[in-house]
Amino acid sequence: MRTETLQAVVDFDRWWAQRQVTHDFTVRRIPLNDLRGWRFAPGSGNLCHDSGRFFTVRGLRVTDPSGPVKNWSQPIIDQPEIGILGILLKRIDGEPHCLMQAKMEPGNVNMLQLAPTVQATHSNYTGVHGGADVRYLEFFRSPRPGRVLVDTLQSEHGSWFYRKRNRNIVVEITDELVPTHEDFRWIPLTELGGLLRLDNLVNMDARTVLACLAAAGAPHPDTELLSWITEAKSRHPQASELIDLADVRDWYRYPDEIARTDRRHFSVLAVSVRAGTREVTHWTQPLFRPHGQGVAAFLSRRRNGIAEVLVRARAEGGLRNGVELGPTVQCVPNSYADLPAPPYFDLVLTGRARYDTVLSEEGGRFYRAQTRYRVVDAPPDLPPPPPDYRWLAVDRLTGLLRHPHYVNVQARTLVAGLNLC
Repeated sequence: MRTETLQAVVDFDRWWAQRQVTHDFTVRRIPLNDLRGWRFAPGSGNLCHDSGRFFTVRGLRVTDPSGPVKNWSQPIIDQPEIGILGILLKRIDGEPHCLMQAKMEPGNVNMLQLAPTVQATHSNYTGVHGGADVRYLEFFRSPRPGRVLVDTLQSEHGSWFYRKRNRNIVVEITDELVPTHEDFRWIPLTELGGLLRLDNLVNMDARTVLACLAAAGAPHPDTELLSWITEAKSRHPQASELIDLADVRDWYRYPDEIARTDRRHFSVLAVSVRAGTREVTHWTQPLFRPHGQGVAAFLSRRRNGIAEVLVRARAEGGLRNGVELGPTVQCVPNSYADLPAPPYFDLVLTGRARYDTVLSEEGGRFYRAQTRYRVVDAPPDLPPPPPDYRWLAVDRLTGLLRHPHYVNVQARTLVAGLNLC
């Protein structure tokens, strides 16, 4: 390791250790009735914020003739506003650096994780919460200084969000005099690749923007690939609709959570939060808690010298377009107790991994949600895949991120790892 690279790692570790002890963060579970500023709406039972903003916990009814479960209903987060996930980039001594933030989220297993320069919902950056202004927001709203490298709308978790989108944007600046707050740090892009290999360090919002940044130099999708995706969508005539939370079947409101009667899949709980670094320093809110760690993995291979991964055209009830490209395997194993395991499940868990990291999902809406992300070498004798699966060159998959609604959020995390690690 070069001396300057080693020094950069030491400097980052020192800064990160300081950020962890500088502020006091507390998150504790509370009964649902102790939520302040939130209420269960009469009649519908929907869990709403008093302002009518932020998000609402509603119900979702899904019909999926092509899936292992033909119909079901569940709670879902309805957050129709579009947030900003933005990274500032500048070249220092010719090397691209990203301005990253040490950000506390109440659902993170370790509270503090590395986040984009700006990570804010529309309600946050327009001041609905009555808190402090969002730092560096001016670089991501017109008119802005700097040059836009990436600007695209991308989905979030289609199993827990209803048609949620965020604006993923990267802006390159040349002004060396941008004041850097103590909770922010310019980090070399190459160093971020190494940090993506560390458990629960780089948060989900940073990972999706870094994946989109990699798309800036990737090829545009071709007609044949888009035709295959369209054909895959036609094989999944999944229908979903918002319903009242009170009409969701097999779920019950207990004093401290909303959960299935068999306590499977996930639950909705409430927390009280104190965080000195946030725009608002004390609040309560609901969070979704998955019951078990997820798995998201690509099988990979090299063909004619080109790196390829096995993608799956995956239907999820909350996706705006119904189907997006996801990893070879994406599941929470605990949810498959009464169902056949997904195709390739054993292979992605037992095969030789080139990337293997446990990472947190969105800590602002999910409570201690973790996924084991893997990229695994495929055996040479693997049979041709089923129709919803396709071997795709990594650069072609990355190129799809130039456009919205093609690559799901779990696959984007793996794209970031493949391109930066």
